[in-house]
Amino acid sequence: MKYEDLKIKKPIESNNYKEQSDFVIDKIKFILNEKKEKGKNKIIINTNLKMGLPLENINKLAAPLIEAWCFETFSEIKDNFDNEYNLINVEAQERLGISDIILQFKNSSSDVISANIDVKATSIDIKKSGKTPNITSFSRIRTAYVLDPDYIFIILSIKHRVYTEKDKDTLILNNIMELVDFNIYDLKYISENDISYNPSLGTGQIQIKDIHYVELEYRTTWEMCQLLDKKYLNSSRKTIEDFYKEAVKNKWIKE
Repeated sequence: MKYEDLKIKKPIESNNYKEQSDFVIDKIKFILNEKKEKGKNKIIINTNLKMGLPLENINKLAAPLIEAWCFETFSEIKDNFDNEYNLINVEAQERLGISDIILQFKNSSSDVISANIDVKATSIDIKKSGKTPNITSFSRIRTAYVLDPDYIFIILSIKHRVYTEKDKDTLILNNIMELVDFNIYDLKYISENDISYNPSLGTGQIQIKDIHYVELEYRTTWEMCQLLDKKYLNSSRKTIEDFYKEAVKNKWIKE
């Protein structure tokens, strides 16, 4: 059995896919830049510990705290029906879902654009923190692109640092998590060299080699599926037979 001999479905994206992807990324950039400029990019962690929380423990909490901050930030904007970002809906996703948040925008043509947002937190205080994150499982994202050729999967990488400030009245140290920088990528456009595949978990995890330094390569949905297949088949632990089973199970093969 050879990959080339399989009758694989070829998802065809809309002609305006890149325009919609860019639209979503630009809106998220505007939102986060505004929060940063207004100084609303901090999460304050209050405890009754006079010495505050240990830095290491705070960074273990960073991912869920930053996800919650993002959800609240987008939700507050959505609740303003006339918001300048045309954000019309925000949905938090269940734990272990393919993404963390779904955002829906309306563009100038009144088209509704949905985007799955995967929030990744990295600490600038801890070397290599979050440098090579798991993004999603091979089969999940491969199936998503087949079911919806216009599926937008955005990686929102947020850098944070933690410091302490003493409350003048209680003399207790408050821990401040400041969101200092961010990068936003459409997974489909991340360069081949920057995407890696880890076969050790389930059907394998798609990873980013270094989320702080990512280059882009524009490709179609079908080209992205082929790239994912290539990463899977180049793994020493996966065979064409393994791929065929996944393809049949997830209906990537033409009937």
